[in-house]
Amino acid sequence: MKVVSLFSGAGGLDLGFILAGHKIIWANDLYADAVATYRKNIGDHIVLGDIKDIPSESIPDCDIVIGGFPCQGFSVANVKRNEGDKRNSLYKELIRVIESKKPKFFLAENVKGLTNLAKGKVFEMILSDFSQIGYQVVYKILNAADFGVPQTRQRVFIVGVRNDLDIVYEFPEPSFSKDGDNGKKPWIGIGDAMAGIPDPDKENDLKNHSYSKYKLQFNGYLGHRPLDPAKPAPTVTARGDDKGGVVILPHPNGMRRMTGRELAYVQSFPLDYEFCGKLSSIYRQIGNAVPPLLAEAVANQFNNLNP
Repeated sequence: MKVVSLFSGAGGLDLGFILAGHKIIWANDLYADAVATYRKNIGDHIVLGDIKDIPSESIPDCDIVIGGFPCQGFSVANVKRNEGDKRNSLYKELIRVIESKKPKFFLAENVKGLTNLAKGKVFEMILSDFSQIGYQVVYKILNAADFGVPQTRQRVFIVGVRNDLDIVYEFPEPSFSKDGDNGKKPWIGIGDAMAGIPDPDKENDLKNHSYSKYKLQFNGYLGHRPLDPAKPAPTVTARGDDKGGVVILPHPNGMRRMTGRELAYVQSFPLDYEFCGKLSSIYRQIGNAVPPLLAEAVANQFNNLNP
């Protein structure tokens, strides 16, 4: 399919669609470092700018519009979240583009916390808004660990199929499970996943393989909890901003923070996927991304549809 991508970030969702055989023909984000990362790894078709300032007429026609619209206002990691957060309205830009381009499908991604904000009323409103522009809408919460990602990251995916199409989208079935039951593979532990990554304090040729020197203090707070090497990592977060303050998971050895390279690998980015910007910006881009392996599983399901 021809894909238009909004809120593309560093390209995790887009990479998953590419791995599934689709073609991204236009993308957009307003974060300059993320756009630079995208261009370096995926292509020059990404436009730097605020989607609010980009008219729909300048966006090409496509088969599907995808977008992990900004989630900071919705996230359970944001204790100040509320339905009035101005960032919560950015999904309406996604709706604007979908309504204008009228693609066969759309796919929107967000944090699990979106589904219970204001006791579910916000999510009901969003689903209704998508339905009212002419789409049959389905959604499901997927755990990245169930699809081979060494991280228990839960995200809600919303898929729309245009009303005139006699098509039903079915979400992918997990290929992994916590205990490896029912013929599935067991979840991948963070220790096994990172076993082949060299020590960043020794000579190596990996890009982005440096880490925050922010002191480890295991006190139970987010970013200050030891990891069990036998289990997937907890959710990689993007708290903070490009000036610093990001919350970075500790390495399983408990001696330091993860490097950008290691954190990207926990998100299932390839080892040669190079991120641009300062370390705090790299951490932020990685934390905001959709794990490519999870995105690929969701994108593969569109290959079975033939409008």
